[in-house]
Amino acid sequence: MAATYSLRSIVRAPPPPRGLAVARRAVRCCSSAAPTGASTSKLVLEVKERLQREHPGLPTGTSGRDDDEMILWFLKDRKFAVDEAVSKLAKAIKWRQDFHVSELSEESVKGLYQTGKAYVHDSFDINGRPVLVVVAAKHFPSKQDPLENEKLCAFLVEKALRKLPTGTDNILGIFDLRGFGVENGDLQFLKFLVRFCDAETVRKEYFTEETVPPDFRR
Repeated sequence: MAATYSLRSIVRAPPPPRGLAVARRAVRCCSSAAPTGASTSKLVLEVKERLQREHPGLPTGTSGRDDDEMILWFLKDRKFAVDEAVSKLAKAIKWRQDFHVSELSEESVKGLYQTGKAYVHDSFDINGRPVLVVVAAKHFPSKQDPLENEKLCAFLVEKALRKLPTGTDNILGIFDLRGFGVENGDLQFLKFLVRFCDAETVRKEYFTEETVPPDFRR
């Protein structure tokens, strides 16, 4: 079973039928009425100045309060509403700071990473998006530290985002629910699911024969 998701904005679909779950969360999104050129630059600058004035304690640099690319993403996500973008950005940057996202590494999450429960696929899907695969049958919430699971999740999403090609705004997340049992149940993950389909659909809709993840090959 499979699911797609993102870091920041959630696109919800109707209740899913049975099968393989593909939940979609857009990593980045654009408004059709988005301003262009100088107007966009002015909005980015306005958000940056407000963050500096209202949240001076937030970090700067990559993914910080003066990161133009990150500011622009949040402006697009909030349909260029400055107040909303500032509010959401401040919360996101504060969370990254408190969670020490910038300090996460393969070494720091290797305990769970080595279980193979989740990984970033080597190839992109047919739409040129990085792919994050989660193997639900290897997820044991009663035996695995929830905080370590969160760290692994954050590390892998960051890894997938770093692979985004220029002009690509989404990552594809696949939750493989084959072999899923009661001991693998975790409501924190289930709330992200919006579409169910079979493995054949995943192969045909998202990959070529050469790029499909090993677990989904015939």
